[in-house]
Amino acid sequence: MDVSQYLEIFLDETKEHLQNLNTQILNLESDSENMDTINEIFRAAHSLKGMAGTMGYKRMQTLTHDMENVFSEVRNGTIKVQPEMIDILFQCLDALEEYTNNIQNSADEGTNDNEPLIKLLQGVLNGEKEASEAGEKPAAEAPAANATESGSEEKWNEIALDESQVTVLLEARKQGKKVYGLNVRVQETCLLKAARAFLVFKAVEEHGEIVVSQPSAQDVEDEKFDRDFTLIVLSDANLEDIIKAAENVSEIEKVTGGDVKLPEAPVESKEMQKQEEDAVSVKAPEAAKAAPAAKTGTDKKPAAGKPVVNRTVRVDIEKLDVLMNLVSELIIAKNSLVSAAGQEQNNSGFNEQIEYLESVTTSLHESVMKVRMVPIESVVSKFPRMIRDLSKKLDKKLELYMTGEETELDRTVVDEIGDPLMHLLRNSADHGIESAEVRAQRGKPATGSIFLDAYQDGNNVIIEVRDDGNGIDVKAVRAKAIERGTITPEQAETMTDKEIINLLFLPSFSTAKQVTDVSGRGVGLDVVKSKIESLSGEVDVKSQLGVGSTWTIRLPLTLAIIQALMVVVGHEKYAIALGSIQSIEDVRPDEVKLVENKEVISLRGCVIPLIRLNQVLNSESSKSPEDNLNVVIVKKGDMQAGLVIDELIGQQEIVIKSLGKYIRQCKFISGATILGDGEVALILDANALI
Repeated sequence: MDVSQYLEIFLDETKEHLQNLNTQILNLESDSENMDTINEIFRAAHSLKGMAGTMGYKRMQTLTHDMENVFSEVRNGTIKVQPEMIDILFQCLDALEEYTNNIQNSADEGTNDNEPLIKLLQGVLNGEKEASEAGEKPAAEAPAANATESGSEEKWNEIALDESQVTVLLEARKQGKKVYGLNVRVQETCLLKAARAFLVFKAVEEHGEIVVSQPSAQDVEDEKFDRDFTLIVLSDANLEDIIKAAENVSEIEKVTGGDVKLPEAPVESKEMQKQEEDAVSVKAPEAAKAAPAAKTGTDKKPAAGKPVVNRTVRVDIEKLDVLMNLVSELIIAKNSLVSAAGQEQNNSGFNEQIEYLESVTTSLHESVMKVRMVPIESVVSKFPRMIRDLSKKLDKKLELYMTGEETELDRTVVDEIGDPLMHLLRNSADHGIESAEVRAQRGKPATGSIFLDAYQDGNNVIIEVRDDGNGIDVKAVRAKAIERGTITPEQAETMTDKEIINLLFLPSFSTAKQVTDVSGRGVGLDVVKSKIESLSGEVDVKSQLGVGSTWTIRLPLTLAIIQALMVVVGHEKYAIALGSIQSIEDVRPDEVKLVENKEVISLRGCVIPLIRLNQVLNSESSKSPEDNLNVVIVKKGDMQAGLVIDELIGQQEIVIKSLGKYIRQCKFISGATILGDGEVALILDANALI
């Protein structure tokens, strides 16, 4: 079977299971008796084993099979969770992640058998009785289905049927249907018993209707059977054809069948109650019909701690990009109509159509944006495990507290912020949190706290990484900058602490005394800054020596369609993102002052530098020096600047179009947009201008 078409689904689901395992094993470390967590780990390992086996990845299948065996014994209470077991399990996750990465890169899992890990897992099992067996142990959970070879072959006649089932079977027999019993035995070496059972159900259902399954369809799906399961089937076909169909499924050792013995009339209610008390629970006809892969949720309560099915549909990001592009074109069409409407002032019907189109495009835009939005949880959920590992590696007690994981961002942004956040967290763990001795001297708790908080603020999402560590030593940064020749001693004298701290964002700037594999390689904060700014965001830091640091990342909700202020500079139209604008001021020429030979204005107690856009853009201003200045006040973090423009046009929803790789050199232009009259306007990047 060609499984390449399922590769992307396999990779997506494997990554979800691995992340779930990471989270659950961390939970297990702090609460080793929690059965919900243990069951969830068993289920995730079981699912991974089945997926890997179906795709033909035998090494991955073997490793997850042994993990599943360990947790089968933990569930049965024969093995207790120990700290050493947690470390082994995390090593298994790393190995599974390596397999997954190999598969993603080459569709092949590689040649690493991970024998040392498998021996460690088997060592955990071998410490217990019967633990050296390769197969699963939950046979005891379904004794009625596991009769020995020496017992009755007609196991379908041993099933205690309830009154409604007997009625259904008798009625079907009256209508000329035959009632058959089947007993199916899978091979002892079969690793995917539930999958084989599912195929048997499907094969039998092509010839008739499965009325009863023992164990129940749910138990068969959960592999709560040893090697046998029994079916009662209604059919018009010959018994031989049904048996042959079941035997054609691979890894099926034996199928036996025969007619089911039924009473002449339904049993009385009192007798039925007694039979029900003695009988093993049996799935209702409708549920059994659904086959083991389908959960009905009506006949049996879900297992405790079973996660709610994720109500999401995976959509290729390229398809969403096409959809977004269509919305973009629709907005451009709307802008064209708005432009035309200005020339048709008396046509009220035309204006109504414009309003309707505007309403539709806005709704469509919002819908598409919601489709593209994903919680940042997919990125941040891997960080608790990372902090746990760093805690051991650095020999520091560390605790990570996260809030706002449900905060949503555009998928394209979420995919890019993982590395910057990882750098900041590693920085806090290595540079920020002090050693236990220093923390004790300062009267701080022995465990260092790192916080990752995310929340929405207007059209932006704020992500803060903070710690209660040492903070940034401004003197050390200043000394390092002078030593490296980044600044002169004279410059250092006049620079504020804030400006000194911002030097940390320069390429290859590090104050680490020694290079480690955690940090201090001279790579990190410059990468954070460049990555965040490439996403039209900004990063800022506040620090207090001995108290801690707070790194703040501000990101736009979307990178595709934004609200912008349209302005004119030197007879050309430009757009400035509304999110970066503080206010618009009318400034008299005599209010412009010079500080260090640079133009500034004083506004409500703040001194704000002016940037004359006509000079930056190398165009001639249409205003005379005597005219009042139109100044757009923009903000980046704590910094403000006044952009001097010639004219204001107004606010407009614009579609951002990339300029492509050939025009990347112009840093203060972040893209372009097409206006209603077909004219192209460049989008100014306020961050870069500041």
